[in-house]
Amino acid sequence: MSRYLLFIFFIICNVAFGQSLVKKAQNSFDDAQQYVRQNIFDEAIKHLNAAVKADPKFQQAYGQLGDIYKRLKNTQKAKENYRLAVNAAPVENANVYFLLGETELQTGDYLQAKQSFETFLNKGKQLNQKIIDKAKKYILDCDFSIEAIKNPVAYQPFNMGFYVNSEYRDYFPALTADGQTIIFTRNIKGNEDFYTSTQKNGEWQKAKPLSNNINTPNYNEGAQSISPDGRYLFFTGCNRPDGVGRCDIYVCIKEGNDWGKPINLGNVINTNEWESQPSISANGNTLYFLSNRPGGFGGYDIWKSNLDVNGHWTTPTNLGPNINTPYDEGTPFIHADGQTLFFSSDGWPGLGQKDIFYSKLQSDGTFSKAVNLGYPINTFNDEFGFIVTADGQEGLFSSDLDGGFGDVDIYKFKLPNHLKPNPITYVKGTVRDKDTNKPLEGNVIVVNLNKKSTAYNEITDPETGEFIAVTPTNNKYSFNVIADGYMLYSKHLDIKNEDANKPIDLEILMEKIKAGNKVKLNNIFFDTNKFDLLPQSIVELNLVTELLKNNPTMEVEIQGHTDDVGSLKDNQVLSENRAKAVYNYLLENGAAKKQLSYKGYGETRPAADNGTPEGRQENRRTDFLVMKI
Repeated sequence: MSRYLLFIFFIICNVAFGQSLVKKAQNSFDDAQQYVRQNIFDEAIKHLNAAVKADPKFQQAYGQLGDIYKRLKNTQKAKENYRLAVNAAPVENANVYFLLGETELQTGDYLQAKQSFETFLNKGKQLNQKIIDKAKKYILDCDFSIEAIKNPVAYQPFNMGFYVNSEYRDYFPALTADGQTIIFTRNIKGNEDFYTSTQKNGEWQKAKPLSNNINTPNYNEGAQSISPDGRYLFFTGCNRPDGVGRCDIYVCIKEGNDWGKPINLGNVINTNEWESQPSISANGNTLYFLSNRPGGFGGYDIWKSNLDVNGHWTTPTNLGPNINTPYDEGTPFIHADGQTLFFSSDGWPGLGQKDIFYSKLQSDGTFSKAVNLGYPINTFNDEFGFIVTADGQEGLFSSDLDGGFGDVDIYKFKLPNHLKPNPITYVKGTVRDKDTNKPLEGNVIVVNLNKKSTAYNEITDPETGEFIAVTPTNNKYSFNVIADGYMLYSKHLDIKNEDANKPIDLEILMEKIKAGNKVKLNNIFFDTNKFDLLPQSIVELNLVTELLKNNPTMEVEIQGHTDDVGSLKDNQVLSENRAKAVYNYLLENGAAKKQLSYKGYGETRPAADNGTPEGRQENRRTDFLVMKI
């Protein structure tokens, strides 16, 4: 049962308190009722206060004052009046203890709240099972809160400053992987729009509206998620003409310095129910979002959908009982590590109302049981809309804290070590034509060789050639760039844990396809002294195959090379066999025989000094030489 229904339930039942024997008090109470019925609460409160002044034991008037203040979200005043109600006279309607306990919980009076809920359960007669379950859940909240306060976590929030925040409500922050661009929601006179700010020399610049292609005067845009490279914005749009339901999820693509028109994600993601609060994974392949569609655990649940091989969103699946509860979850945020999910919930034991929790993706594809971030990150207030920077060092959230610039501001704080997600770094670069130095629109493909999964597969910005690819540490990656008319770019990245938060900057100069140009294939792998292709080689070999298919007049030689360890003859044979293995794979997967030849050069053409381990590794290579075009 929702809090609103409980509120109505008590309003109806509090007549059981009986009338006042003091005529003046009863008259004032009766006068208040006409204002209650019209929702004119200021006048109702005035008459109810007159009633309790005339009769300090008027339990029904105190109860109704508590109800009204609760409706007005003045929880402190509601709590005070419910307490006066239970102290005024013997309580016949136990529901007042439930409402008292709820307001005590929501103001941090956990010991008193627990007592009130226990009294409610002990004294209540013929109670609705949903209310019983809610009271028991609240008792768990109280027990959790009492212990959490004894063991606070490190927490010191800092306001993001007046160039980000304003006199209005600023909330739902989203950051690019490099932390240089923030996009957030600002509510001005009831209209929600997106604003953005960038950092220059470590200082945030004055926020400005994101784009007229996205922001509208007639509809609300909010609850957004930005892709790590800042090129895709997923957001919630409500009551729009192209909507499937009341609130839908949309995506916009950045086109140069501006954004394209919003695109509804369609009726696989969106339904005639309520879909909102998207969060896109760093590789762009998984979308997490909130929905009250059928098949959930109750209230609003977190769901996810994956992109299939054809670029279509799959039927969403519920994240399951380790995340979702019979109550409400919200504001999912999947960190750039692809493993750590932060979200809000009022269903798991917490400090009252919505708290922030985290969970880790497990090897079987499910998430671990939700863990509360602790006190004082979580309090008796609502906490939601929480994100973590890509480097895992800081958390960002919105709140109405003392000393802010407006109604709600965006804050940040250093994340305690035990709450930090898995370490990551990112590759940030620009793709250009080697001869003209002009930016290129190229396809950057980054594959995690350890996990055999795509970490990034995206076209560079057509105007700037820029890209950002997130790379969790302790993994090896094949890194390739392809562009029409250009040679394949090949790089191997071995990113260790100590590389966390050390961004890799690349300027990639692409060479046109022409005779004499050569590419070292950095992601072709063999075991020592063997010539069987290892599975990790397949990613790059498939790209070479596609390059040959797309350029049918190109003729190439596959070249094998070794270091100088071993005999000259053995190295010659090994290099020849390795080149032939690559040649055979390309033929078997669709390359034309007339395009291909192979040759082993053994140790005769070193690319580096064989006197060092690094040099010898450089010399053990497979090259791709254009012979004719």
